Amino acid sequence: MAIESSAGLSRRALLGAFAATAVVAAPTFSKAAGILRNAGDIRRIRMYSARTGERLDMIYWVEGHYIKDAVKEVNHFMRDWRNDGVRMIDLRTIDIMAASHNLMDVSEPYMLLSGYRTPQTNAMLRSKSRNVARNSLHMKGQAADLRLSSRSVNQMAKAASACRAGGVGRYSGSNFVHMDCGPVRAWGA
Repeated sequence: MAIESSAGLSRRALLGAFAATAVVAAPTFSKAAGILRNAGDIRRIRMYSARTGERLDMIYWVEGHYIKDAVKEVNHFMRDWRNDGVRMIDLRTIDIMAASHNLMDVSEPYMLLSGYRTPQTNAMLRSKSRNVARNSLHMKGQAADLRLSSRSVNQMAKAASACRAGGVGRYSGSNFVHMDCGPVRAWGA
């Protein structure tokens, strides 16, 4: 298991889990050229959650194949922490996050502020902020709100926009970037 809590993991346990993981065929995406640029033959996602205290450092794709168990762990990690609601995260969103991270050439993990949101959580957040969309892609598992302390909102947004694979929102006042696999668009300052 790659999600760490206070117990931690040994390298041997991680390698053993990786070796035992089933591999499934990768879907073909119409926007693959933009998503895959700088993604490499191995795709890795690194995140932590200040809300749950969990960390994730996961190779989820190797030479054209998504690793089923790794993707399942990413789905769990990106759950709605308010009620533990889990949904399959769109693989294109994970790819955008990983490719953006590679473009920034940073080893610091993303801080995940919001991944999947249940409709109830989205409605609650919408009642508190005009910046929460009624039909948010977070509810479809197609968006993530992310922060890096070593990169500015503008640097993160520029990297995500370079993928030309989805929406990129700059939230400079709250110090995070929204990345999604919806239509290519950009907003915010």
